[in-house]
Amino acid sequence: MTPAPDHSPFSHPFSGEGPSIGVVVSHGFTGSPHGVRAWAESLAREGYAVRMPLLPGHGTSWQELARTRWQEWHAGLEAAYLELAEECEHVVVAGLSMGGALALRLAATHPVAGAVLVNPGLVIDDPRAPLAGFLRFVLKSTPAIAGDILKEGVDEGAYARTPVAAAYELNKMFKDTVRLLPRVTAPVRVYRSTVDHVVSEASMTALRRGLVNAPLEVVQLRNSYHVATMDNDAPQIFSGTAEFIRSIVAAHEPGASSSQGRNGR
Repeated sequence: MTPAPDHSPFSHPFSGEGPSIGVVVSHGFTGSPHGVRAWAESLAREGYAVRMPLLPGHGTSWQELARTRWQEWHAGLEAAYLELAEECEHVVVAGLSMGGALALRLAATHPVAGAVLVNPGLVIDDPRAPLAGFLRFVLKSTPAIAGDILKEGVDEGAYARTPVAAAYELNKMFKDTVRLLPRVTAPVRVYRSTVDHVVSEASMTALRRGLVNAPLEVVQLRNSYHVATMDNDAPQIFSGTAEFIRSIVAAHEPGASSSQGRNGR
């Protein structure tokens, strides 16, 4: 029997050696920490301080999510970042899907060391999206696009329905985040599934166009769908995230070169 999803937040203190490093990890829209828990735990095993909050409106019911605003999601992740920033010399932001957009917002507004994104969302190209502001008053929810995982027997524990009011908020947040992208200067690594039934290539196009002042590297995932942090390529994401963090922290050390290449665009 598949165990019940664990929606609880996760926190781990710094336990490594050398400069103190913290990582803020964000789950996606209609999901919960369950979808990125193994990712966060792998970072804790590296000795990093980790904060993975449960964002407002998530891990409960879609009706509660319908009552939240995107600023509340951002504030929930920002609070976790600020907590780590008080404790650590370097803080990296990480996120899946919508969590990737939230991580980019932090990178645009705070001095993060780097960002790691898995199938980040920045554009909703559903033709109904422009009508969501009106539809939310007449249509409460739609069937969710959840569980987009190639690996059999894995459940991300997301809501079975998507509240239209929350989708309206998501669309507003995405548009505002795209506007902020030129402010990002820290290195960004993206893990991108070659088959993703949730986030289209429009989001990657927006990311490439917007990150005009930040190094961007894109790593292709060929054996996973959207929720890649729970899919076949998860071990690659986990080990690669740790490698990326080591590289960007080393670049901050005295005597290191500050130059960064723009690879994988």
